[in-house]
Amino acid sequence: MPDVVIRRAAKEDAPIVLSLIRALAEYEKLVPPDQAARERFTAEMNAERPRFEVYLAEYQEMAVGYAIVFETYGSFQARPKLYIEDLFVLTEYRRLGIGKALFQALIVAGRERGCGAVEWAALDWNINAHRFYQQMGGRHQEQWQLFRLEL
Repeated sequence: MPDVVIRRAAKEDAPIVLSLIRALAEYEKLVPPDQAARERFTAEMNAERPRFEVYLAEYQEMAVGYAIVFETYGSFQARPKLYIEDLFVLTEYRRLGIGKALFQALIVAGRERGCGAVEWAALDWNINAHRFYQQMGGRHQEQWQLFRLEL
């Protein structure tokens, strides 16, 4: 799609990314990041070695989607894995191939890094995300259950 550009976010893109994170929170009916969280996020984006990377999806020169990724490590493959923390496209820009372009860019990034897999989680109620990931070749890993310990 010629009107879609996928690029790594730069430090100065933090406000744009935060606005997209807020849109994701609204979509998922969650509380968006508070001021302290927004400040930590911006500081991390500006760090010399940030703990995550952000990819922006731009459509007609406007940021309409994003993905946050970081590496984990697969001990059995002895290779890194690329973990997708967020992948989101504004609702009004869906079905234009933007999510697909963003996801494919992440696959390319994973391959370029020598990753053995790309992994992510989707909320149980988000059937549209389930369908999208299945169309992209993703398989639901029923044998693995996600656990979390809040700190």
